[in-house]
Amino acid sequence: MRYYSLNEYLKSTFGEKVYKISLNGGMTCPNRDGTIDTRGCIFCSRGGSGEFAASAVLDIKNQIEQAKQRIKAKTDCRKFIAYFQPFTNTYASVEYLEKIFTQAIEGDEIVALSIATRPDCLGDDVLALLDRLNRIKPVWVELGLQTIHKQTSDYIRRGYELEVYDTAVRNLHSIGINVITHIILGLPNESKEMMLETVKYVGERTDGVKLQLLHILKDTDLLDDYNAGKFKALTIEEYIDILCDCIEILPQNVVIHRITGDGDKKLLVAPLWSADKKNVLNSINRIFSQRNITQGKRAAD
Repeated sequence: MRYYSLNEYLKSTFGEKVYKISLNGGMTCPNRDGTIDTRGCIFCSRGGSGEFAASAVLDIKNQIEQAKQRIKAKTDCRKFIAYFQPFTNTYASVEYLEKIFTQAIEGDEIVALSIATRPDCLGDDVLALLDRLNRIKPVWVELGLQTIHKQTSDYIRRGYELEVYDTAVRNLHSIGINVITHIILGLPNESKEMMLETVKYVGERTDGVKLQLLHILKDTDLLDDYNAGKFKALTIEEYIDILCDCIEILPQNVVIHRITGDGDKKLLVAPLWSADKKNVLNSINRIFSQRNITQGKRAAD
């Protein structure tokens, strides 16, 4: 069985390998500034999942230039995606968003704009801005759903109902925006069947998915529950088994942007096996080979 990987999608869309540049727009989140809550999602680090993004002290052009130089020291890559990663990247005035997003896509080497945000932070004015930008260069919006199950979403303090996600996806698709949905595998008290239900639900609605292992990080409320023995982290064998089943049920047109994830090693408490990325990828590839799962657009296309 073949799965539609991000690398395959990028090469078929842009004709060559494309790298993401993680940018920091200096925003916060309604789950942190008191609008919904002040504590953030239970698993979220103080950096808002943006430990690998650039510093917000730099303006967008300088962030891009520095990132390009770091990447070009390792590869001859010529095309990049401007990726606004930490916190909620539509949670600001439209005037500010237009300024930084426009700056991000000015360079000829930037082929697309990717924006990580919450489904409840996509008002009509933001959608109108994204519509205008999408007429200049492709715009992707990455939505942090994590799970479709209410009991889990309440526990992780997500702060919005599933219907809000559904509405956001419809609104974005109505203006031609590519939607990528984040799903966390291994959330406390979720069975394998529950995780697969989330993947199946999302696969019927989204253009792409990011499948992310739950990382338990320092200075999070999730760590307190982990230390109290309220749940266990997935083993590498459990994670890969779930991952394989997720890929097998996703529709052939859904692009799989991520099959694991990097946690900041300075913050990671569990599962520690995930810190050895080379071993994780080798293990995934070995099991994929055994289950005859390969990258590339599926044959049915």
